[in-house]
Amino acid sequence: MAEVVRMPKMSDTMTEGVLAKWHVKVGDKVKSGDVLAEVETDKATMDLESYEEGTLLHIGVEEGKGVPIDAIIAVIGKEGEDFQAAIDAAGGSAKAEAPKADVAEAPKTEDKKQEAPAQGGGLSEEELAAKGVTVIRMPLLSDTMTEGVIAEWHKKVGDKVKDDDVLADVETDKATMEVMGYATGTLLHIGVEKGSAAKVNGIIAIVGPEGTDVSGILAGGSAPAAKTESKEEAPKEEKQSTTADATSAPVAETSSDSRVKASPLAKKIAKDKGIDLAQVAGSAEGGRIIKKDIENFKPAAQGESGKPKAESAGNTDKPAASAPVIPTYAGEVKFTEAPVSQMRKVIAKRLAESLFTAPHFYLTISIDMDNAMAARTAINAVAPVKVSFNDIVIKAVAVALKKHPAVNSSWGGDKIRFNEHTNIGVAMAVEDGLLVPVVRFADGKSLSHISAEVKDFGGKAKAKKLQPADWEGSTFTVSNLGMFGIDEFTSIINSPDGAILSVGAIQQVPVVKNGAVVPGNVMKLTLGCDHRVVDGATGAQFLQTLKGLLEEPIRLLA
Repeated sequence: MAEVVRMPKMSDTMTEGVLAKWHVKVGDKVKSGDVLAEVETDKATMDLESYEEGTLLHIGVEEGKGVPIDAIIAVIGKEGEDFQAAIDAAGGSAKAEAPKADVAEAPKTEDKKQEAPAQGGGLSEEELAAKGVTVIRMPLLSDTMTEGVIAEWHKKVGDKVKDDDVLADVETDKATMEVMGYATGTLLHIGVEKGSAAKVNGIIAIVGPEGTDVSGILAGGSAPAAKTESKEEAPKEEKQSTTADATSAPVAETSSDSRVKASPLAKKIAKDKGIDLAQVAGSAEGGRIIKKDIENFKPAAQGESGKPKAESAGNTDKPAASAPVIPTYAGEVKFTEAPVSQMRKVIAKRLAESLFTAPHFYLTISIDMDNAMAARTAINAVAPVKVSFNDIVIKAVAVALKKHPAVNSSWGGDKIRFNEHTNIGVAMAVEDGLLVPVVRFADGKSLSHISAEVKDFGGKAKAKKLQPADWEGSTFTVSNLGMFGIDEFTSIINSPDGAILSVGAIQQVPVVKNGAVVPGNVMKLTLGCDHRVVDGATGAQFLQTLKGLLEEPIRLLA
């Protein structure tokens, strides 16, 4: 009987894999041990080998697609054998059955389209659009906006509107802004009352030829139907508007600080430009000032009206202060987007879990690196492999952990694991993110041994050749950004470790030695601790031991 091939779990953190490349095609003969495909995991691209012999009957995942672990990705069996029976027997696969689902669902989609016109007993939105009906939806007025509140309606059902009329003021999470209809016709429907909220893209109004039946749109449920009270409230709003019209003109003449009918956006622009709203003539209904009135306002008019005021105040010898002119600059919003790689997905997930689960705290200490620099020079004069400062730090950390097992621990929920071995994870930057290969039993290895191992890991990491055994099992992690000139930083703990060390650059700074200020070489180390397993005093004692080892590196060779 045919056998299914499933997506294997290739690392301890892997939840899905991407089929980077197929090395076989349907109909090919395969043997046990043949490489079927390359799979991109969260840490590396690895070969997927076949454990079956036969003919490749089915490929369930296209190149470049990701599937969860244990999903069926292929079927191997005898030539001509029914692969679907094997898939059904194995419990099926969403990926394998996707093509059939598409075919089966297509008629249903057509049925829905055919039924749509019958809903609500009216015409659909597309059909009404052809008749000149415009559906006005709640616009996205800010990058964080999810809904808007209708602060004020400037039109009522039955009013004639033009494409540049302001229909309403909308209060968002950041400001109150105008909504224009960009349509000419009659306001046929108001879907949201004043003071009520509507979701972004929800229907708030409909404009079109007078008498048009819009029930077909409303029956779709895109927006709440207009409430019965809206018509009753219309006369009240009109009455208030009439009263405002009657009183606004004389008030505006007496004082520039008086209440003037203007939209919130117009007020903001006028304030920014230093324009007195009392000098501006409104073009909207009832003399209301809108955005275009401010933009078309001529500053000369302001100067003429301002001159008599300056003279009446007795300041004839001083010119009237003018608002500063801010130059405009037109930029272009540009960006690119790229799909998230498997490695980046797992980095995001694991670091977020670590930061928001483990209570982090940080301790920083300064190290005098004069002796370490001299020791490194002497070591490299005879060592078979060049030793870096990071290699010296790794060795010193491993020795210090043996003296402070509480720092070499991890949280297990109902228990704490105190590791007696020192496996040091070394954070390495690669093109797609970050990898942490492990130097095992580092306290027992020489500096040359550690250096050679780290260099080997670095080459494999860049070539994506690291294996799960290379990055699993760390008890403590070292992250070094000093080589990039970073003086000091903090790191997120690499779970399940209980601590991580951030290594900064060696800086030439003035230091005090024997009562005199002299040039010195100082490096800052920051220890990030999981407070569930490492206390402040424990972390401080570890750093003191580490400081002693780095400042007297001869102790590392004992």
